[in-house]
Amino acid sequence: MQQRANKKISAREAALKILGAYRRKKAWSDLALNSVVSSSELNELDTSLTVQLVYGVMQNMALCDFYAKQYSSMELKKLEPRILDILRLSIYQIVFLTKIPHNAAVNEGVSLAKKYSNPKAAGFVNALLRKVSKFATEGNLPEVTGSAEYVLSVKYSHPQWLVEEFLKTLGEGAEAALMQNNLDNLPITAQVNTLMTSTEDVIVLLDSDGVEVSRHKWLDDCIELHGAGNITKLEAFKRGYIYIQDAAARLTVLAAGPKQGDFVIDGCAAPGGKSFASAIMMGNEGLILACDVHAAKLRHIENGCSRLGLKIIKPIEMDATKDSAALIAEKANGLADIVLADVPCSGFGVIRKKPEIRYKTKQEISELPGLQKRILSTLSNYVKPGGVLLYSTCTILRCENEDVVASFLDENDSFTLEGFELPSIGEVKSGMLTLWPHIHATDGFFICKLRKCK
Repeated sequence: MQQRANKKISAREAALKILGAYRRKKAWSDLALNSVVSSSELNELDTSLTVQLVYGVMQNMALCDFYAKQYSSMELKKLEPRILDILRLSIYQIVFLTKIPHNAAVNEGVSLAKKYSNPKAAGFVNALLRKVSKFATEGNLPEVTGSAEYVLSVKYSHPQWLVEEFLKTLGEGAEAALMQNNLDNLPITAQVNTLMTSTEDVIVLLDSDGVEVSRHKWLDDCIELHGAGNITKLEAFKRGYIYIQDAAARLTVLAAGPKQGDFVIDGCAAPGGKSFASAIMMGNEGLILACDVHAAKLRHIENGCSRLGLKIIKPIEMDATKDSAALIAEKANGLADIVLADVPCSGFGVIRKKPEIRYKTKQEISELPGLQKRILSTLSNYVKPGGVLLYSTCTILRCENEDVVASFLDENDSFTLEGFELPSIGEVKSGMLTLWPHIHATDGFFICKLRKCK
């Protein structure tokens, strides 16, 4: 019984453990969440609060640090890292969570400091948090001042260099984009498997499971789920009626335009959404090679194909940076009608779903454009004359998007940009489109359509 009791921890302590795992190991928040929640016997309400606390601190870390700095008698960099985590966790509750009394946030913070550090640290935490609570209650928390880049960086907790990129591209629209990245309670976007059912029937089934569901505002057979919990437990998911995919990724496949009987190569296929969408558009007739360098990810694609009833997808292990013409020839006869190159990227277009992505450094992503170009160049060899090469990323940085395409075209005169048309967005004459969450209500995404000369 004692062992079982030790597993029980509060939502705040669970959140502290997850934030610590991120700080020490750069562990992805969702993976750390799943690990801690599954081992801590949290009930549904505590699990929900844990998620809110972790994501909230990730989204507002710089602002929490700014407030802590105003009232700290020590430089933050000299604090014990776990004490700084406790301060961030507590300040987030005081400043952002109106349903949590300030004294509860303060007392819990002090208790955590006593448990994980020492009485002196607990006293320091108590004094600092009481100051934050006092000024927050009075509406007198200090304002962030300085250059536009600095203010936006602190206010929305994005690295200043990334804020500068947003400003360079969006100008006055940068703040709206940064604000969008810090929204919470986003719906889960799913696509309907129209080979097996209709959107109308899926909505009825989800409603019977107690899920709030709505149609996407402008994309057919796309739905948004609110309060769905564990998606894999829903009857609609188990029956293969839906698969999880953002509208932006679905638009990528629409731009490519696969049709019945086509041969498609999805060069970096995991987790499989674009292969699934292509197979459905093709009416389950033709061939799709879903390629990935990681065998474990291919098994997930195989499971998805089985669940969705998709017969034309063949997962194959392949390194998209290396010539695999012989491997592809074993699986298919001839070159592909369409090659999808959804390349590894910085992921800055999905910050609103994975908040820790914002903390990647310039150095961490410096080698990505070279990798992306190598993949694009390699996959271009598998496109038949007259075929389509579709380049995409889930980032909004020009160096990973337009610059990679420009460099590729400079060295490959057999490909040209081709315009395309998308629902709601209309005609994209340039052949290149960047989707922004605050403009298109999708993930941040880049889509480029190239046609190989006949």
